[in-house]
Amino acid sequence: MSSATSLKKLFSDSVIYGLSSIIGRFLNYLLVPLYTYKLVNSGEYGVVTNIYAYTALLLVVLVFGMETTFFYFANQHKERSLRVFSTATWMVTIVAVCFVGLVFLFIGPIASAMNYADHPEYIKIMATVVALDAFQSLLFAYLRFQGRAWKFASLKLLFIFLNISLNLFVFLIAPGLSDSHAEWMSWYHADQQVYYIFLVNLISTSLVTFGFLPEIKHLRHGMDTDMMRKMLGYTWPLLLLGLAGILNQVADKICFRYLMPGAEGDAQLGIYGACVKIAMIMAMITQAFRYAYEPLVFNAGRSKESKESQALVMKYFVIFTLLAFLAVMANMRMLQHIIDPKYWEGLRVVPIVMMAEIFMGIYFNLSFWYKLIAKTWWGAILSAIGCAVLLSINIIFVPRYGYMACAWGGFFGYAVCMVLSYIIGRHYNPVPYPVKAIAGYFALAIALFAAMEHLPVEGTALTLVCSNALMMVYIGVVCYNERDMIKHALKRH
Repeated sequence: MSSATSLKKLFSDSVIYGLSSIIGRFLNYLLVPLYTYKLVNSGEYGVVTNIYAYTALLLVVLVFGMETTFFYFANQHKERSLRVFSTATWMVTIVAVCFVGLVFLFIGPIASAMNYADHPEYIKIMATVVALDAFQSLLFAYLRFQGRAWKFASLKLLFIFLNISLNLFVFLIAPGLSDSHAEWMSWYHADQQVYYIFLVNLISTSLVTFGFLPEIKHLRHGMDTDMMRKMLGYTWPLLLLGLAGILNQVADKICFRYLMPGAEGDAQLGIYGACVKIAMIMAMITQAFRYAYEPLVFNAGRSKESKESQALVMKYFVIFTLLAFLAVMANMRMLQHIIDPKYWEGLRVVPIVMMAEIFMGIYFNLSFWYKLIAKTWWGAILSAIGCAVLLSINIIFVPRYGYMACAWGGFFGYAVCMVLSYIIGRHYNPVPYPVKAIAGYFALAIALFAAMEHLPVEGTALTLVCSNALMMVYIGVVCYNERDMIKHALKRH
């Protein structure tokens, strides 16, 4: 596949995957003001943030790298791709069922260890949710392998619409119905809003599973024990990689309640979790990029054209994510209203977290050197180093600086992973990345951000105008530097 064809395919799929990711995340933003304005205090949102951090970590454990392993083996054995899919899915399903059984069996000690002895129901519900998510992850991977981006997007959006609709009912409609028609609402209790958040997630996830009935039928192909052993040999380093990677994202939210226990810790975690949501536009972009890019690179392999595509895509990924960074920073005066004003003190973490997300996206792009040469243990080592950096910063500085240490921990953790992966990757599978151009765009974006932060103007309207004018400077420089590519793209259409 040529570089131009690869980029066209990447763009086409990214638009569809991005549609589900960006629209879904945007609609999910509706839940952020809903929770921050309706929950009694930031401590309750801190509990939600903490539990969802655990589920993100557990999802990686239950999937144990099988998505990437499936892509690798399905492309190696295309004539047996259904057998590969069935084997991978059965492996994940068995692990997920055993996990739920153990959680229910030992719910008392588990809830106590997590400091939720008074609410073991939170743990039971989210354990079931994460098991269903693990099962669905292989089904979504199969859709990506088949290039069925529209069904992928439809099911992702179905979950979002169900989740939002039920949350709106619980927080906005149910309280009124409880007052006016108490006989209909005997199940509703106003002091159990956190419980309802988790219950709604379980209901939504369960309903979406029915959309996979055609794919579930392929599980009749059973398990290939010989292939299973080979897949396990390939995937165990990916599990370590995934664990280290997800810990880079959630370790701060998990550890926070131990490093700063009590109501103050929950309150700070709630503020941090709410403000991080504003920065998650970067996660939307990197997720859409990953969904489309991973199958494409594995299909192209290690060809010269693939390396040229990787280099080109890297540059434009950086350009676009830096533009998103500047757009958020330029319009922070408006975006801050997504959350209740009592959370605004934490907005200073947004630029740090967004830059960390950019580093993560670059690290993901760089990571293909060890995936393509089947040396996935390198990813585990690199991510473990980054995780060690993050945890060290959190353990040392959270007791003194609170959630700001969490933001900087993620920043430096991903920065270390990114730099080390680039240096080592040049030896094993070098790709001609345009480093000077990328560094130049970073320098420009940081300079413009600094200018936005020190504008000698007052008033929301004038600040927005001046900040967006600075963002247009970035766009102008990009258009000038990339004029040849833009002209070429326009001619093709």
